[in-house]
Amino acid sequence: MIRDAIEKLIRPAELGHAHCDLPCGVYDPAQARVEAESVRAIQERYQKAEQFKTPGETVEDYKARCLAIKELRADMVKEHLWVLWTDYFKPEHLAKHAQLHDLFWKATKEAGLAKKSQDPAQGKKLLDAIAEIDKIFWETKKG
Repeated sequence: MIRDAIEKLIRPAELGHAHCDLPCGVYDPAQARVEAESVRAIQERYQKAEQFKTPGETVEDYKARCLAIKELRADMVKEHLWVLWTDYFKPEHLAKHAQLHDLFWKATKEAGLAKKSQDPAQGKKLLDAIAEIDKIFWETKKG
């Protein structure tokens, strides 16, 4: 009872959300790119599972681990992209770079496809989409 009363007193009236625990203003498409590089690398290793599996591990078990990790990384790509899109880019950026909406749509769709695909060529498409966003991001940082 006393604990509930204390929790009620110290609980914030509103919860805020940001890409980290503090809206620090630090944004960089590199976070999405690193995760996407991991996705593509896992897709490549999946194709050569016999070569990369650990001693004593079956090819099937190695591939299962690849899939689980790749799916997590693909979700992280989407998360980093959405943070950029919703928190960093502003209407003035969209006015100057009208293709931003389509670029983010394409990149997040590619990240979703990465969850389903074991083809490194698909991972390359994801990286290419992020590279287009990255180029515009750095143009906006110049001024």
